[in-house]
Amino acid sequence: MRSRIFFKLMFVFLLVIGATAITLQLTVHRVWERTLREQIERNLKEKTLMFANRVETDRQHSLADITSQEGQAAEARATVIDPTGKVLADSEADPSTMENHAHRPEFVAALAGKIGVDERNSRTVSVPFVYVAAPVSGGAVRLAYPLPEIEITDRPLRKALFWGSFSAFIFAVLVAAAASQYVGRRLQRIVTFAERVAGGDLTARIASTSTDEIGQVAAALDKTARRVEESYARVQTSQRELETLLNSMQDAVIAVDADERVQWANRGMNRLLLHAPRLNAPLIDSVRDPDFLAAVQEAARDQVVRSARSNTIASGRTFDVTAAPMPGGGAVAVLRDLTETERMEKSRRDFIANVSHELRTPLTSIQGYTETLLDSPLENNNVREFLEIIRKNSARMSRLTEDLLTLARVESGEQRFGIQRVSAEELLRDALESFREVARSYGVELGVELAIENSVPAGYVNADREAIHQVFSNLIENALKYAASGKKVILGARATESGVEFYVRDFGPGISSEHLPRLFERFYRVDKARSRESGGTGLGLAIAKHIVLAHEGTIRAESELHHGSTFLFTLPASEADSA
Repeated sequence: MRSRIFFKLMFVFLLVIGATAITLQLTVHRVWERTLREQIERNLKEKTLMFANRVETDRQHSLADITSQEGQAAEARATVIDPTGKVLADSEADPSTMENHAHRPEFVAALAGKIGVDERNSRTVSVPFVYVAAPVSGGAVRLAYPLPEIEITDRPLRKALFWGSFSAFIFAVLVAAAASQYVGRRLQRIVTFAERVAGGDLTARIASTSTDEIGQVAAALDKTARRVEESYARVQTSQRELETLLNSMQDAVIAVDADERVQWANRGMNRLLLHAPRLNAPLIDSVRDPDFLAAVQEAARDQVVRSARSNTIASGRTFDVTAAPMPGGGAVAVLRDLTETERMEKSRRDFIANVSHELRTPLTSIQGYTETLLDSPLENNNVREFLEIIRKNSARMSRLTEDLLTLARVESGEQRFGIQRVSAEELLRDALESFREVARSYGVELGVELAIENSVPAGYVNADREAIHQVFSNLIENALKYAASGKKVILGARATESGVEFYVRDFGPGISSEHLPRLFERFYRVDKARSRESGGTGLGLAIAKHIVLAHEGTIRAESELHHGSTFLFTLPASEADSA
C-alpha cells in the first residue's frame, strides 16, 4: 500500500511541478522575453536618434566613419540612405554592393518623417534583426540589432528554470516517501477495520485522535459501524417478529426471488404441501399449479399485483392466490383457503334456489285462485278488497322468487349466456321499442343517444341479447319508478378504449353520494318505503351487476342530489372491432 501511495503522490507532485514549469515557461519566460525586446527596442530608438543627430551635426567626419563609430558604440549595425533608397554608408557591408532600401518598411516610415520599426531576416547577413530608422536631412539612418543576442541573454533564465524544477522534483521525492509512510500506516488500519466489518464482525472499532481528513474518515467509519450493528440488531428483531407473525397466519405464504427460487415459506405453506418447500430450489419443484405459477411470474416480471384461483395445489380445496412484487425483485404469494367459504356460499345459493323453487308452486296457486275469485261476482266489498291484497302480495312474492332464482343462477354460473357479436345500436333499439309505451304511461319521454364512430365496424360488442335486454329492463324500470318526475330518460352508448359503455340517464331527484357504493347490493334500498309501494324486490340492480360481470364488463352509478342519476355499464368490444 505504501508503494502505491508513494507512486501516486510522486505522480501528483510531478504533475504539479510540470504544470508549474510550463506555467513559468509560458508566463515568466515570455514576459521576460517581451520586456527584453521592448527594452532593446527602446534603447535602439534612443541610439538611432543620437545617430541621426550626429549625422546632422558632425561635419568633421565622413559618413562612413560616423556609421562605423555609431555601430560599434550601439553594438548594432548602422546604415545611412539617401531619399531614393541608395545606401550611402553601412557599418558591416560595402554600400556599393547593397540593394536599394527605399521599400524597406522602417525606411519608408523614416522617409515619411517618422521613426520606423521592423523585425525580419537580413537579406545581407541572413540573421533576424530588429530595425529602427529615423529621418535626417537628405535621407534616413538606421540601426539593426541582431535577435540572437536576445537568445544569448535568455539562456541563464532557462537554466535557472530547469535547475529549479529539478530541485523541486528531488524535494518532492523525499516528501512523497515520508508522506506515503505516514499515510500508509494510517490507511492500513482503516483497511483492516473495513475488512473485519465486511467479514461480519460488526463489533470491530477504530480509534483516531487526529482531526485531519483521514482522522475524520476513521471516526465516520467507526460511527457507521456502531450504527450498522444497532440497525442489524433491530433488523434481526424485526425479522424474528415477522417470521412469528407469518407463521401464526392460517393463510399460506411463500416468497421467491427474481429467478423464481424459493426464499422463504411459512408454516401454513409447509402444512399445505406434501413436502415442505426447499430453500433456493425452483418454485415449480414444490408447486405445479399453472394458475398459481402464472400469477407469481407475472407479479415478478411486471411488478404488479396479480390474483388467481387455484384448485390443484391441494386435492379438494380451492385457494385464492394473491401475488405481489417485492422491491428487490421476485414476488411473495399468499394463498387463502376458500373451500369452506365456497361451500357455505353454495349452500346459501342452493337454499335460496330451493326455497324460491318450492315457493313458486303455492304462490302460483294462491295467485290463480285469487284471480278466479276476483273474476267471480262478489257482493261483499270487503271480501274483494282482501282478495285484491292477497293477489298483489302473492304477485310481489312471485316476482321476488323469480328474481331470487335468476340471481342464484347467474351467481353460480348455472345460467349459460349465448354470447354473440351484436351492435350497440341494436341493443339500444330493442330496449327503446320494449319500453316506449311503458314510459308513455308514466308520462316520461324515452330518448336515445349514440356516440359511436361509423368508421370500421365500430360499436359491436360480445353479448347475450336477452341478458343485456334484462339489464336495460331493470335500469329503465328503476328510472321510470323513481325518477319519473324528471319527465325524460335517455338511453345511450359511447365507444371506450376496450369496448362500448351503455348508460341510462334520468333527470329525477338523484341519489345521495353515501348510497352509491351499495346500490348494487341485493335488497339494498335508498328509500325503503317508496320501494315497497312501487312493488320492487330490491334485486334488480344486483341481477344487472352479475349479468354484466358474467360478460366481463363493469357497472357503476353516478348521481348528485337534485341533478338526476346515470347508471353505466361497459361491455367488451367484439374481436372484429379490436382487430
